[in-house]
Amino acid sequence: MSSRWTDSPLRYGLVTRVLHWGMGALFAWQFTGMGVKLLLGRHPLTALLVGSHKPVGTLLMLAILLRGAWGLSQWRKRPPHPATLVGRLALAGHALLYALMFYVPTVALLREYGSGRGFAPWGIPLFPATGEKLEWLMAPANLSHGVIAWTLLAVVAGHVAMVALHHFFWRDKTLARMAGKL
Repeated sequence: MSSRWTDSPLRYGLVTRVLHWGMGALFAWQFTGMGVKLLLGRHPLTALLVGSHKPVGTLLMLAILLRGAWGLSQWRKRPPHPATLVGRLALAGHALLYALMFYVPTVALLREYGSGRGFAPWGIPLFPATGEKLEWLMAPANLSHGVIAWTLLAVVAGHVAMVALHHFFWRDKTLARMAGKL
């Protein structure tokens, strides 16, 4: 595979960048929809945004799995975190981001399966309708999907704040490595 597609110690490759920024756009869509729902309640804009929440969430789950697999395949090639406290905190922050990104759609999909209604985002059947409600599968999402999703948003905001700190205060190449400027 061409070096522009894969990661290197100096910068992230095209595949990593497309997955990163594409997922960022999908998460922005999801959080915008939920924010509009909280602000406007029942509204045509809310219907458009929230109506796509489950299919977009399913697409996000697929992207998360692809990004995780790709990230593992590129692990030793990527720009390293420095062997400092800040570097270890960055590694922990990224691990937390991945864990939350995986958890939120996973419990939502379990809830969909447990509902017994079936689920076919964009007409692609993922779960058949069984008519049987499985409360034990629905409970984790009912208890935590929303609150963990908002926690994810807070961690994403921290991620963005750290990128701004790197770019504007420390003036290093962190943003350039993910923006494809190197």
